[in-house]
Amino acid sequence: MEEIQIITPEVLKKKLEQGEKLELVDVREHEEVEQGMIPGAKHIRMGEIPANLDYFDKEKEYIFICRSSRRSENVCYYLQDQGYKVRNMIGGMLEWTGETK
Repeated sequence: MEEIQIITPEVLKKKLEQGEKLELVDVREHEEVEQGMIPGAKHIRMGEIPANLDYFDKEKEYIFICRSSRRSENVCYYLQDQGYKVRNMIGGMLEWTGETK
C-alpha cells in the first residue's frame, strides 16, 4: 500500500491565506461540521464517498479533513487505490487554528 501524502494544518492555513485554490473535502458527520468547517471545504461524509466518486477529478489533488485525521486517512487510502491524488491533513480539525465558517 502506497504511503499517503500529508499536509499540516499550518501549511494548509498558509496556502489558503496566500489565495491558493485547493480542493478541500471534510468527511466528518453533519453534527461535527456544524461546529465549523474550513471555508471553501466541501462536505461529503466518509460513508458517502463511494457514492460521490463522480465529484472527484483524477487530474486534481484533494485534501481530506476530519476531526483527528484518522477517517480522512482511511478515505485517502480508498481514493488513492481508485487512482485519485489525495493528501491528508494530519491532526484534523483538533489541530486547525485558522478560520472556520
